[in-house]
Amino acid sequence: MSRRALMRLLASAGVGSILTGATARPAAADPPPIVKPTPPDLFYVYGSNAEMRWEAMAGQGYLTPTDRFFVRDHTSTPSIDADKWRLQLFGTGLHHAPTADNPIEFSYRDLLRLPTESRVAFVECTGNGRSFFTTQQGQTVSGTAWKLGAVGVASWRGVRLSTVLRAAGLRHDAVDVMPEGLDPDYVVNGVDLGHVRRPLPIDKALRDVLLAYEMNGRPLPVDHGFPVRVLVPSWAGISSIKWVGRIEVSTFPLFSAWNTQYYRLFGPTYPAEGTAVSRQVVKSAFELPWPAQFQTGRTHLLSGRSWSGNGRIGRVEVSTDGGHTWRRASFVGGSAEAGWQRWRVAWRPTATGSHTLKARATDVIGIRQLDQTPFNTLGYLFDAVVDHPVTVV
Repeated sequence: MSRRALMRLLASAGVGSILTGATARPAAADPPPIVKPTPPDLFYVYGSNAEMRWEAMAGQGYLTPTDRFFVRDHTSTPSIDADKWRLQLFGTGLHHAPTADNPIEFSYRDLLRLPTESRVAFVECTGNGRSFFTTQQGQTVSGTAWKLGAVGVASWRGVRLSTVLRAAGLRHDAVDVMPEGLDPDYVVNGVDLGHVRRPLPIDKALRDVLLAYEMNGRPLPVDHGFPVRVLVPSWAGISSIKWVGRIEVSTFPLFSAWNTQYYRLFGPTYPAEGTAVSRQVVKSAFELPWPAQFQTGRTHLLSGRSWSGNGRIGRVEVSTDGGHTWRRASFVGGSAEAGWQRWRVAWRPTATGSHTLKARATDVIGIRQLDQTPFNTLGYLFDAVVDHPVTVV
């Protein structure tokens, strides 16, 4: 598709002319790792990452309030001017194979004028729950020692990635799509790996992926991808590239450090080359402090949430005696296909001292949380039932 033809197509969709300009880059001055407030009653902070405290979700509605949505950065939050920002598309998977030096471009206003779509979905760091490989399973893994708070559910609004790809002239034989962020280059041991980027297979890219510019009814906050981010429902969070600036579309498989060195499962039960991470797994969390404290002789209402990359949750069971006996939890409200399920169960402790709470979920296709997650060296996709410590006084 020629640029002239592309402009006609966009005009027919009510989009103004394609604007020309260099892709925005982060400001020259070193930005703070995280821009939004991260008070200790809402977050655990690990450098440029901030984990939501689960007790901060108690009494909240279905969606995670933006002020307590977790932050996962490889470097730091960039400052980007939406008026200067451009989404650049290039590669052999587009007609006439535009190059990285001469791409097809969409401005922020171009995207706003395309047909919109809203979707409720969770975003979750692939390493969410990583600390439990060590504390529960006695295994050494690398990476940020998240508990269970590197996840959040929001209402996202934007334009389908498929709409933009087709407007740019998608070829029928395209294989991979690789979004790339505008955050600062990621440097490891003196090696510059460039901007964060990870390929998606074309069938997933066309199915349900959004280029999101709103979160919970407002423009994206800077820490969550302003002006535009990719949203890949149900998949590992690394796929949902924030601050997206370029998208390569190819007729052959694409590779980056984020699907070769990282975000693969390496370990004794996996192939030597590892297994690529895609869908998220089943997890459950109590809306409680870590550890929590209760009073004996009183009835307490335990609440929590469960989610799965396979869709809705079908059943949640809770144990208040360390896993010896289980009771089915009651569901609270509905569950979005790519969101989570709220639940609750009553507990009246009669003995003082230390106790262990457990919650295990089973999704609608019958996959249940495990007793132990198979070891992988990078600590991804922890899906075992978590021991939540409590003290009864």
